[in-house]
Amino acid sequence: QVHVVESGGGSVQAGGSLRLSCVASGNIPSADHMTWRHMAWFRQAPGKEREGVAAIVSDGRTTYADFVQGRFKISEDNAENTLYLQMNSLKPEDTAMYYCATGSLPANARPLLDEVLFPYWGQGTQVTVSS
Repeated sequence: QVHVVESGGGSVQAGGSLRLSCVASGNIPSADHMTWRHMAWFRQAPGKEREGVAAIVSDGRTTYADFVQGRFKISEDNAENTLYLQMNSLKPEDTAMYYCATGSLPANARPLLDEVLFPYWGQGTQVTVSS
């Protein structure tokens, strides 16, 4: 059993910043020389499909959705088993429920924003950006 909990959402004005956190606990597959940890942020706005935001693997490589445009940064604290998403220059269109997801990949694989690769998900944290 893996438990994933997000926090840090809230309401901000356009141009503001938020930092989301995600803690994964329980029977998390450990990273070794054959398997890497794979974690990501996804989001879903009302009436829209869920979309990937950013992903990271054990060696720190990251991938971002095109709409991020350098405004967000994904990072992790391995010691605390915590994933972060620093979001700057927020826009009203960033308003959505943000979800943390975790899984694993073969070693040396690049991070991907594909939902099927992530078996464990949190309940989400709401981000609202007003104009």
